[in-house]
Amino acid sequence: MSHLPDQPDPWAFLQSHTSARIARGRTGHSLPTRALLDFQLDHARARDAVYSELERDTLLTQLQVIQQPVLQLHSRAADRQQYLQRPDLGRKLDEVSLSHLDLHLHLSGLEDLTGVGVDLGGKSVHGFDLSIVIVDGLSATAINRHAGTVVSRLAEEIRAFGWSLAPLCLVEQGRVAIGDEIAHALKAETVVVLIGERPGLTSPDSMGAYLTFRPQPGLTDESRNCISNIRPEGFPYEAAVQKLLYLLTEMKTRRLSGVLLKDEFDDNLLTP
Repeated sequence: MSHLPDQPDPWAFLQSHTSARIARGRTGHSLPTRALLDFQLDHARARDAVYSELERDTLLTQLQVIQQPVLQLHSRAADRQQYLQRPDLGRKLDEVSLSHLDLHLHLSGLEDLTGVGVDLGGKSVHGFDLSIVIVDGLSATAINRHAGTVVSRLAEEIRAFGWSLAPLCLVEQGRVAIGDEIAHALKAETVVVLIGERPGLTSPDSMGAYLTFRPQPGLTDESRNCISNIRPEGFPYEAAVQKLLYLLTEMKTRRLSGVLLKDEFDDNLLTP
C-alpha cells in the first residue's frame, strides 16, 4: 500500500484570519489525521456545552460587585433532558419561581402597579427602567465565562444614565422568552436576556443578548432585537455593551423594539 502524504491547502493562509473550519488540507480524499482529531475535539466541546451547568456560586460572587439583589429562578423544565425535548417548558417559570417573584413584589411594594408603560399624566407606570435576566440556554458554559463581565459593565453604564435596575435574575433551564415573563412580573419597561447560544464547532461558548421593550408573556421573535456571539473571539465585551446601550436608548426614545426598530448604529464607532 502506497503512502499518500498530506497535501497542503493553498488557502491555508486564511486560517490566520478566522477560526472557521477552512483550508484543513487533505490526505488523498480524506482529511489529515490532525484535522480529523481537531474536528472530533470541537464536536465533543460543543456537546459538553449543551449539557453544561451554571456555576451559580461563582456567578453570584461575580454579581456581588453590582450591589443588586439576585433572584435565582427555574423554568418548568425539570432537568436537561426535558429542557431539550420540551422547548415550551423552558419559556415559562415553575411555580416555586413564580412564588419567589410574587414575594419579592410584595416586599418591595411593586405589586400595586397594575400596568407597565401606561401613560398617566405624561408619566410611565413601571417599577424599573431595565431588567437583566441571565439564562443558561443551550450553553451554560457561555454564561459562566462571559455574563459576569458583561452584566457588571452594563449595570455601571445604566446607572450613569440614571436608569433604575430591577433585581438581577439567574435562570436555569430557560429559553429566551422566559425573560419576558420575568420582566413583566417585575414591572420593568425593558429587558435584556443574556443567554447561552446553540454551540458551534468553533464557538461552544457564544453568548447572545435579546432586548425587548415593554416585555410581556406571549411575545415572539419579531418583538426582540438580538446581539449574537458575545465573547472575546467574536463580539468583544466592550463593543457588545456599547451596542446594548445604543439599542436600549433607542427603545426608550422611540417606544418600540424588534423589527420596528432599525439599527442605525455605526459599527465603525465600536470600541473592541
